Amino acid sequence: MLLGEHDHALDEKNRLTLPSKLRAAFEEGVVVTRGLDGCLYAYPRGAWEQLSDRIRSLDPLAEDSRKLQRHFFAGAAAGELDRQGRMVLPAGLIEHAGLSREVTVAGVHDHLEIWDRAKWRQQMHEVEGSAEDVAERLAN
Repeated sequence: MLLGEHDHALDEKNRLTLPSKLRAAFEEGVVVTRGLDGCLYAYPRGAWEQLSDRIRSLDPLAEDSRKLQRHFFAGAAAGELDRQGRMVLPAGLIEHAGLSREVTVAGVHDHLEIWDRAKWRQQMHEVEGSAEDVAERLAN
């Protein structure tokens, strides 16, 4: 399970060093893609396969299905961690998420979210102000 909030920086080659306690989940490889809400998603290979099976099963004749498939698949990049636990983030994905050098990596159960640090702090401020309301709506 991928958990926690970790502040890191991209190096000059657009590499992100993953926290050591998260690296084991990515031994079989990593897939980075456009996320939702203005971040990137990084999936361990197995979790990516599960997500891609769900997305592939959507009706290709439905416009919303095609949009979602394009969003996740067209921007995806598969890779491996190097010996230092770094993964390369493609320039197009960095631009899509508006990442600066300072990023926050958030573990979200089966994947990581990679955020520009300032955007992450803003997102958390919004979440903290509404988490109780959201929990109550979901419980009903």
